Amino acid sequence: MLPHQFWQDILPPPAAPAGSFTDAYPATLPDGRQLLLPIRILPGDGTKAVASLIINQASFTVADALADGLATLLRPFAPDIIIGVPTLGLHLAPNVARRLGHTRIVPLGTSRKFWYDDALSEPMSSITSPNHAKTLFIDPRMLPLVQGKRVAVIDDVISSGTSMAAVMRLLAKAGIEPVAIGAAMLQGNKWHTPMQKWRDRIVAPLNSPLL
Repeated sequence: MLPHQFWQDILPPPAAPAGSFTDAYPATLPDGRQLLLPIRILPGDGTKAVASLIINQASFTVADALADGLATLLRPFAPDIIIGVPTLGLHLAPNVARRLGHTRIVPLGTSRKFWYDDALSEPMSSITSPNHAKTLFIDPRMLPLVQGKRVAVIDDVISSGTSMAAVMRLLAKAGIEPVAIGAAMLQGNKWHTPMQKWRDRIVAPLNSPLL
């Protein structure tokens, strides 16, 4: 499959035979359909890789399937409001929120506006950008929408767990304890340790291993 062809089609099972994978990994949706994900070798000694999902490069069909699946998983938590995590979680969060009957989301940001409060910020890095740490902010004007509410947090992928753990620290500073955490995909199990406290409320329609 050519690079630009990944993330474009939801395939009936089985999309690929079980076993070892070199170029693509078939991640399976709850209904049994599959999405072929390109395998990316991680920086380092070249012995580890992950199945990659870049949701803003996905077709509308794939994006809709992932939003449908995540909305179904989040619905039992009955969230009042969705918080979207930058960068790619902001692509997924509105689609899920609409399916839950919401009219808006609360986006976190990494671009500081002059009215932001440094006390409501947290450093953040990710597995795909380990050398480019950012600062995560919540707009103080959005706090009335989330404080005292049933909040669900949405990102695109949870992998190492470091980004989402930073989100949890930021929200704690604002007095927010999410009832659920959602992602399009859970990648490997490295995230289990930093997210141990929240593991029973983390949901995703796709799972992929560390390869």
